[in-house]
Amino acid sequence: MTAAHTEHAGHTHTHGEGCGHVAVPHGDHVDYVHDGHLHRAHDGHFDECETGDHIPHKGHDHAHGEGCGHVAVPHGDHVDYLHDGHRHAAHGDHYDDH
Repeated sequence: MTAAHTEHAGHTHTHGEGCGHVAVPHGDHVDYVHDGHLHRAHDGHFDECETGDHIPHKGHDHAHGEGCGHVAVPHGDHVDYLHDGHRHAAHGDHYDDH
């Protein structure tokens, strides 16, 4: 899984504990949900944290949706769900790990 390093230009808000945005653990860092996308701290600025790959989550027998018990994370034109330390996104007939 690779993340694109696209700087979020003009971002004046500093994300961190208590900043008011949902914190999403993501591998070795924490992303913050901001205006429908994810930000991560990177070398003194914030990047858009997006994966470049579609990696199916194998053996996922749980359907995500309203009331499923997992935190919903708005992400562009869809909603991801936090599940076991990563985000799941519906993709066709399966879920991708984000």
